[in-house]
Amino acid sequence: MSEKMFSEEQLAQLRSFPEISADELIRYFTPTSADVAFVSPGGRGPVDRLGMLVQLCTLPWLGFVPDDVASAPSAAVARVAERLGVAPAALRLYGKREQTRSDHLGQVAKYLEWQSAPAGSQAMKELEQFLLDRAMEHDSPTLLFNLAREYLMAAKVIRPGALILAKMVARPARAPPI
Repeated sequence: MSEKMFSEEQLAQLRSFPEISADELIRYFTPTSADVAFVSPGGRGPVDRLGMLVQLCTLPWLGFVPDDVASAPSAAVARVAERLGVAPAALRLYGKREQTRSDHLGQVAKYLEWQSAPAGSQAMKELEQFLLDRAMEHDSPTLLFNLAREYLMAAKVIRPGALILAKMVARPARAPPI
């Protein structure tokens, strides 16, 4: 069912940055002095500071950070780059190593008090129960997917990959009613 729930194009959209509204730009991409200080310890260059701050602003906005951090909306990048005194173009050089992006995301998540949800974790078990409960009320997989995203953001849990979440939604959606 997860393969039918979203087309490849829709899955690609769920994995990437969407358009950003003016309200979202102000709400999520206005880093505090503490945020700037967090990404600016000695030894971290301008590229890493910018990439890390984009991740820090993106996580509460989307509930996850797309792999291609450099594809963040240009208005958002310009806003945080100005706050750091760094050229927005520097983001193109960020995270050439996947390990750098994931290490930074781990640090950002800890700073923002978000948690990851590896398979088998308590957070994933709670999500499965949430989906099972909602599946009793709703039979639309797309609605369940969106409810799961909202649930994860409220719980400050980093959203698993779009396909993983779609497969989780598909399980309770096809479970027989009790």
